[in-house]
Amino acid sequence: MRRGITCEDSAHSQFYMRNNEELGRDLERFQKRFHVLKDEIQKAIVGYDELLTDTLVAVFARGHILLEGVPGLGKTFLVQTLSKVLGLTPGRIQCTPDLMPADILGTHIVNENEEGRRVMHFEKGPVFANLVLVDEVNRATPKTQAALLEVMQEGGVTAGGETMPLPKPFFVMATQNPMEMEGTYPLPEAQADRFLFKLRVPFPDRATLVEISRRTSAFDLPELHQVLGADELVEFQKIVSEVPVADHVNEFAARIVLATHPGDEGQTDQVARYVSYGASPRGMQALIRGARIHCALDGRTAVSIDDVRRVALPALRHRVILNFQGEAESRNVDQIVEEVIASVSNAVTV
Repeated sequence: MRRGITCEDSAHSQFYMRNNEELGRDLERFQKRFHVLKDEIQKAIVGYDELLTDTLVAVFARGHILLEGVPGLGKTFLVQTLSKVLGLTPGRIQCTPDLMPADILGTHIVNENEEGRRVMHFEKGPVFANLVLVDEVNRATPKTQAALLEVMQEGGVTAGGETMPLPKPFFVMATQNPMEMEGTYPLPEAQADRFLFKLRVPFPDRATLVEISRRTSAFDLPELHQVLGADELVEFQKIVSEVPVADHVNEFAARIVLATHPGDEGQTDQVARYVSYGASPRGMQALIRGARIHCALDGRTAVSIDDVRRVALPALRHRVILNFQGEAESRNVDQIVEEVIASVSNAVTV
C-alpha cells in the first residue's frame, strides 16, 4: 500500500525546490557574467571563439590548461589578457633548457636581520601568483617539468621541510610547441595528466588574419577592463560545482573513459591496435567538471550526456597514450578519441 505524504516529505520537497530555484538564479547570474567576460577578452583576441569558451570553462572548473600550437598564434597574449580581465595576480615562467626547479619554485637565500645576524630567508618564485603562465613548457628539461607536479596538484611549495600554500584561486596555463619542432621535451604522462584540458590553437583563416592586421597593426592596444575579481571567481566556481549530475550521465562518462583502454569491452579497433594506455580517473573528473560548466551556460540545472560529449575531446586527448605502432604510424589521437565518443554514444542509444 502506498504511504501518504508526511510533513517531513513536504518539508524536504520545499527545501529541494527552494534550493533548485536559488541554484537557477545563481546560474543565470553566472551565465551573464561569463558572456560579459568573454566579450571583454574578444576586444583583444580576434577569432578563436571555441578556444576562448573552452579556456573559460576550464577556469571556472578550477582546472589547469595546456595550450598547444606553433609560435606566433597568440597563446601567451591570451593568458595575459585573461589575467587582466579576471583581476588576478599574474606570474610568468619562460622555459628554457637551462631553467632549474629553484627558478620557478623559489630558493633559500642568506640575509642579514636588523641585528646584523645572518638568517635564512625563502625568496618566493614566480609560481606564487593566481594565474601562472608557463611559456613553452616542453622546452624545459624533465627535471624542471617535474617541479610543477606538486604545485599543480597540491597548490603548495615544499622547501626546507616547510610547505607554503599558493594564493587562491590558482591556475597554471602552459603553452607548448608541437613535438615535431626542435628542442622540445615531451611532457611525462603524470605531468600531462595534471591539466584539466589540452586545447589546440589553430592557425587563423584568411578573414581572421585580415582582422588581426586591422586591429593590431597600430601602436595602441585595446583598453581592457577588469570584469571579475578573485573572490567572485571563487564564488562562481562553488556555484557551478553544485550542479547535479544524474547516475546515467556519470555512467556515460565512465564508459567513455573505460573505452579508451585497450582490453575493455567497449574498445574500438583503433584503441585495440594503437593505444598503450587510456585515460585516468582524472579524465573522468575532467569530463564531469567541464560538463557542469556547459550545463550552466545553457541555463539548465542538470547535466546532460551532450554536455559530457562537448568536453570529451579536450579532456581526454592528452590522456590517451599511443603504443609503438601508433607512434610509428603517426596516428591522430583526436580521431581515436572522437571514434570512442561516437562508439559509446551509439551503444547507449541502441
